[in-house]
Amino acid sequence: MAKKEEAAGRRRRALKGHFAVYVGSEMKRFEVPISYLQNPKFQQLLHNAADEYGYTHHNGIILPCDESTFNNLISFLRNH
Repeated sequence: MAKKEEAAGRRRRALKGHFAVYVGSEMKRFEVPISYLQNPKFQQLLHNAADEYGYTHHNGIILPCDESTFNNLISFLRNH
């Protein structure tokens, strides 16, 4: 089991149909369904990221919010 967790920690590609984002001061990695890109609330978060960090992302998209706020948004999107 430890080998699976270790391999998952090293995985760089998101699951099929998902993309990776990094959130919070610890830069925690989340895999988000591509379908969330259609949601205006998520689009606004991406626009905020572009305003704050620009469009160059070498290791993934960094979102300018804390982990708690991001989890609330993901929970909302999952339920609606």
